[in-house]
Formats: sequence, structure tokens, C-alpha cells
Amino acid sequence: MKHIVIIILTLFSIASFAQDKDKEAQEMLAKNKANDLVYDANILVDNEDYVSAEMEYRKAISEQPNYAVGAYNLANTYYKKGIYDEALYRLKQTAKYATTKDEKYKAYHNIGNILMQNKQCKEAAEAFKNALRNNPLDDQTRYNYALAKECAEQQQDQQDQNKDQNEENKDDQQEQEDQKDQDQEKDQDKDKENENQDKDQDQQDEGDQDKKEGEDEKDEDGNPKDEKEDEGKGGEEEQKENPKPQQQPGQLSPQQVKNLLEAMNDQEQKVQDKMNAQKTKGERVQTEKDW
Repeated sequence: MKHIVIIILTLFSIASFAQDKDKEAQEMLAKNKANDLVYDANILVDNEDYVSAEMEYRKAISEQPNYAVGAYNLANTYYKKGIYDEALYRLKQTAKYATTKDEKYKAYHNIGNILMQNKQCKEAAEAFKNALRNNPLDDQTRYNYALAKECAEQQQDQQDQNKDQNEENKDDQQEQEDQKDQDQEKDQDKDKENENQDKDQDQQDEGDQDKKEGEDEKDEDGNPKDEKEDEGKGGEEEQKENPKPQQQPGQLSPQQVKNLLEAMNDQEQKVQDKMNAQKTKGERVQTEKDW
């Protein structure tokens, strides 16, 4: 039984080793095929047939997705055509799958160049720094790194200046809004003051009108009129058309004057009758003649 177990384990080990060998062979075959496709694509690039070259590079990546060389060369093709976004994507693939420092150095160097084209100086400086980590002796990368770093500092200064300017503009705008609010409050207070003045004037006018109406209700001597007497006379319009003289203090009424005149006439008549009687008594009486 023990021998059987040993035999089974031995056979299993042999099978696993064979599978590993087969897998390595397949990977090598795919890599070789990818290399051939990249080689063909490089020739097409030299002939400036970028469209066909792009197709060959894509085939190479399809054969071996983690093949850094294929992605790198395809990225360079996009870069020469000015398709920077696609080139940047492929270079990031290259940096991810690169297995050597040289491959990583080239990928980060070109990533920095594309970022500089996009005015992303801070990110470009970081890319050139990664390239120098993998190849510290490259003078071109060091020079590009210095330019990117200076550009990033200038952009930061500009951003700080714009931020200060925006804050200053914001403060000025706030001051203008505050001044506007104060002016509106002043206008409202002024309108309220004018409204109160108009209200006081209206009240004063109403008081003057009431006073005037009160004076109109008095007679010439300042005595209040009798409203009931006015009503008995048929109303205000009738009084205006047929005014009735008012009895003034110390004067006789028309009836009193009439009675006094009648009394005076009676008295005068009596005096006249008396005088006539005396005159008749002193004269001779003529007799009639006999015929």
C-alpha cells in the first residue's frame, strides 16, 4: 500500500512539472510571436505607415497583454501622431508591466514629456523623478526634470496669486454688497420718515378741516348754531335761499317793533282826536239864514 502511494505522488509530480513546462512553452511562444509582430510594426513605423504599425502593435499586445515592449512602441506611435491621451495610457501600461529598469526609465521619461505637452508641470516633474530613479545618469531626463520643476513652481505662484486676487475680489464684492445693503436701509429709513411726515401732515390737515367745520357751525357772534332749528327751517339750502334775520342781543324782535308801532299809532290817534275836539269847541257855530 505504501508503494502505491509513493507511485501516485510521483506520477502527480511528473504531471505538474509537465504542465508547468507546457505553460512556459506557451508563454514563450506567445512572447516570440509578440516580438515578431513588434518587429514588423517597427518596420512599418520606419516607413511612416503608422496605421498599419498600430494594428501590428495591437496584435502583439493581444498575444501577450503584459508585454511592455509592444505597449511602449504603440505609445510612441501615438505620440508621433499627436494623440497624446492614448500615448499616455499606453506608457502607463508600459510602466506597470515593465520588468527592467531600462523599460521603466524610458516609460516614465516619455510620460513626463507628454505631461509637459499638457501643461501638467507638477505631474511631469514627478514622472521625470521616477525616470531618474531607474536611470540616474541620464542628463536629458535630469534637464527635463529641472524645467518641469521650475514650471510647477511658476504655476503654483500663479495659482496663489489668482487665489489672492479672487479673495480680494470677493472682499470687494462683499464690501459693495454691504454698502448696497446700507444704502437700501437708508432709503427705507428715508421713505419711512417721509411716510411719517405725510401721515403727520394728513393728520394736521384733518385737524384744520375739523376746526374749520367747527367754526362754520358757529354764528357771527361765535355762538354754536342750533341744529334742530336748522332742521326746522327746511335744511341748509332753504336757509341760503330764504335767510331769516337773527335777533341780536339788545334788539327788538319784529313782532315787538310791530306792537310798539301800533301802540304809537293808537297814542298818536288819541292825541289827534283830542286836538280836534278842542279846536271845535272854540269856533262859532253858523246859523242858517231864513229865506
